[in-house]
Amino acid sequence: MKADYVIVGAGSAGCAMAYRLSEAGKSVLVIEHGGTDAGPFIQMPGALSYPMNMPLYDWGYKSQPEPHLGDRELVTPRGKVIGGSSSINGMVYVRGHAGDYNHWAESGATGWSYADVLPYFKRMECWNNRGQGGDADWRGKDGPLHVTRGPRDNPLHDAFVEAGKQAGYQETEDYNGEQQEGFGPMEMTVYKGQRWSAANAYLKPALKRDNCNLVRGLARKVVIQDGKATGVEIERGGKVEVIEANIEVILAASSINSPKLLMLSGIGPAKHLAEHGIDVVADRPGVGQNLQDHLEFYFQFASKQPITLFKYWNLFGKALVGAQWLFTKTGLGASNQFESAAFIRSDKGVDYPDIQYHFLPIAVRYDGQAAAEGHGFQAHVGPMRSDSRGEITLASADPKAAPKILFNYMSTEKDWEDFRKCIRLTREVFGQDAMKPFVKHEIQPGDALQTDEELNGFIREHVESAYHPCGTCKMGAADDPMSVVDPECRVIGVEGLRVADSSIFPRITNGNLNGPSIMTGEKASDHILGRRLPSSNAEPWFNPNWQASQR
Repeated sequence: MKADYVIVGAGSAGCAMAYRLSEAGKSVLVIEHGGTDAGPFIQMPGALSYPMNMPLYDWGYKSQPEPHLGDRELVTPRGKVIGGSSSINGMVYVRGHAGDYNHWAESGATGWSYADVLPYFKRMECWNNRGQGGDADWRGKDGPLHVTRGPRDNPLHDAFVEAGKQAGYQETEDYNGEQQEGFGPMEMTVYKGQRWSAANAYLKPALKRDNCNLVRGLARKVVIQDGKATGVEIERGGKVEVIEANIEVILAASSINSPKLLMLSGIGPAKHLAEHGIDVVADRPGVGQNLQDHLEFYFQFASKQPITLFKYWNLFGKALVGAQWLFTKTGLGASNQFESAAFIRSDKGVDYPDIQYHFLPIAVRYDGQAAAEGHGFQAHVGPMRSDSRGEITLASADPKAAPKILFNYMSTEKDWEDFRKCIRLTREVFGQDAMKPFVKHEIQPGDALQTDEELNGFIREHVESAYHPCGTCKMGAADDPMSVVDPECRVIGVEGLRVADSSIFPRITNGNLNGPSIMTGEKASDHILGRRLPSSNAEPWFNPNWQASQR
């Protein structure tokens, strides 16, 4: 089998590239190890805690024992299904802050500033605010990716935003528009009550074209001849075969699997490859390095009033919600329930937000375990820009072996300071008058924990990944030894090979990574096709008092 372009990975970026390259008349083959996304567990937004805990849809990765978190091994879900992680994620849609992309450009990813990426965010979006306000001029209206807002009809949503205002923070109508900073409604990739994954938005329409096909199989390595990528070796049905690329091979296999595939193909730190008996094609010490993620914890409160989603947290309630969704695609099952958010700055001198909140009107964990208190609510909170860096390395030269993942979380003193600030600032918000009718008491961390040492102990035991790994095939200047791809997404030192997914992010963006990953696929497609959308002149909002005040 052969095609002009062979894409490895039918995830957020891979689906977008399959759509755009086939739309331009190129023949495309997409290789995906996972299977179908059919069925209510994936397609029903309210069931989001199920697919990320199902081996059928998830690679099942875990971190190495994390040295600064008491040697805990943290789960690292990655989608093994068409749509990739966009089929098992929480469906939260965040573009990231303008400052993130300007930092990319300044650090060597020229042509990826906010002015350069904003037109691609607009091209990919089909934004519907349901008449709830927002920045229409900053948003896309007819792209493949539907972005909506939940009904926000639980009184806790308004109370959370009001409490933020009472604490002196900004309100923002649209954190994906001109102004990210502040409290306001959250957005989700949901359309007509259904999860709107990259598979639904991009891949399924692309597969209706004669020039785009999906191949089920495990990618073993990129085939490289005389310094040029010519295809991908895959295993399917117990047989090993090569899918040939007439023009290019593109890796979009995730920030975990893209560096793994590069290393299996002989591209990476020479010494590490030699340890596994892999012949070196290109010595790129940056492959697998620069691993970043967002850590968070659930700030949980018991509710004075029985108005939370806990009343549905039983067999009968779940059956009722499920049935309503199955038959009408409406009701609680049609939302991820993350309907309010906030982005704030942790201190004066921080030029744009570095703390994110997801607000949820129930106290429950990602694995579906409800708080013992019954009725409650929670805010997921964590710093956005940790200086800690980890790495992905090979455990063995066997393509079926999971790579070694070490995030090296909380490895700097500043990480601990930032997390303690998150706790204290959050307590202040939930202590405002707007929350008084609802807050019974703090479940977690619990009022008793006040000193730095007590808070550190809680953090060490309870922080979890927000599942936003990125950065392991850093995009940067071609003469930077730690760059893996240049600003055209071309792998440095090998012809005919690109990487385009969250692994190329030089630094993690503010918020959830599905939106930026899809944007990366959209923009990379234009680089591949030798075209570019004109840059934007829009001026995003930065708090004019950022140097002098925290809010």
